[in-house]
Amino acid sequence: MSIQRIKGTQDILPDAVWPWQVLEKEIRRLCWDYGYHEIRTPVFESTSLFVRGVGATSDIVEKEMYTFEDEGKRSLTLRPEGTAPVCRAYVENKLYGLPQPQKLYYIGPMFRSENPQSMRFRQFHQFGVEVLGADEPIVDAEVIQLAAQVCQNFGVKGLETQINSLGCPECRAVHREQLLAFLEPKRVGFCELCRSRLERNPMRVLDCKNPECQRLTQGAPTTFSTLCGDCHDHFDRVQDLLQLARVDYKVNPRLVRGLDYYRKTAFEIVETSLGSQNAICGGGRYDALVEEIGGPPTPGMGFALGIERLLKILQDQQIEPDDTRAAQFVTVAALGQRAQDEAFRIVSRLRRKGIPANMDLMGRSLKSQLRTANRDGTRYAVIIGEDELVKNLVVIRDMTEGEQFEVALEDSILWIEKRLFEAN
Repeated sequence: MSIQRIKGTQDILPDAVWPWQVLEKEIRRLCWDYGYHEIRTPVFESTSLFVRGVGATSDIVEKEMYTFEDEGKRSLTLRPEGTAPVCRAYVENKLYGLPQPQKLYYIGPMFRSENPQSMRFRQFHQFGVEVLGADEPIVDAEVIQLAAQVCQNFGVKGLETQINSLGCPECRAVHREQLLAFLEPKRVGFCELCRSRLERNPMRVLDCKNPECQRLTQGAPTTFSTLCGDCHDHFDRVQDLLQLARVDYKVNPRLVRGLDYYRKTAFEIVETSLGSQNAICGGGRYDALVEEIGGPPTPGMGFALGIERLLKILQDQQIEPDDTRAAQFVTVAALGQRAQDEAFRIVSRLRRKGIPANMDLMGRSLKSQLRTANRDGTRYAVIIGEDELVKNLVVIRDMTEGEQFEVALEDSILWIEKRLFEAN
């Protein structure tokens, strides 16, 4: 019996991985433009980090974590999300002692033990940003702007940025009291999960996707309706700044987030064709999280974007991420051992100059080599056979335009460099 991958995981094969690489490359470029720096945290952490940081009443902690004991009987958990580990690293490495704010981003796998379904995996990948050390509304606006621009840069259509304010602990307490008064008489009609949420975190009932629960919560008090003066001013300023940045958004008073640490601004970017799992990106402000895990009082704002979900939308909308390096690719096709030696020399020189180049390693026919070159998106194919060696030249075929040129062997590298430079 063969060993197979674990349910809820994926093999991302070579012919499917390039959109991931292009997406990650654009994310890194955009983060650099915004002044964010990459941070990499371990894929497993102390379980207490997520219990304290994410919240004991959250779905993640209650039923979705991969938790195990190591040889020292310590409880460890594969990271289910990225914010708490970044905050732990911020505290442990005393990044609060550096100039603030710290603008950080990460790309990596996360793990949740949940029922696999469309766009829900047990190992999935997230891109996220965290801004630690600044509580001004302009931070919230910049983070939302960055999230929206990631999607816009790939030409994704049909997206909507939704924002809300969840308030501070003071106005949240007022909202909780009003919400419980509204929901308790309807308790019997809610699903089992929502009935349990009523006791611990009633705001999450507003987030339930069950149609009957959604019907029963129509007209319920929202966090937006109970904001204190400071929270209201903060949210108004965020909206003013988003308008200045020309970021389209919609205020959704029913928007809440599934993690307990959120305060004030919350947002999601949604796409309707994904069905109930329509959030590509979500985040918000979490001003108490760093202190909760043992650090100094530190405001924070961030988001996480599901890479699989964004790639699925690109595929559904038939958008192919543009990779400029693919347009520069060179394949050297050789026939015979002498030609193969010369091809290896040319490929080596191209690579040293930073030009991506490849050649056949299996002694295949010229027709087969060119077929592979075309499949791989080659721009120029350099063809070398016995006849070309006798004449001390190569044939260079423009695979995009279909043109073919005879070029002196010693001029071939310079010819390719010049053409690629002109094209870019």
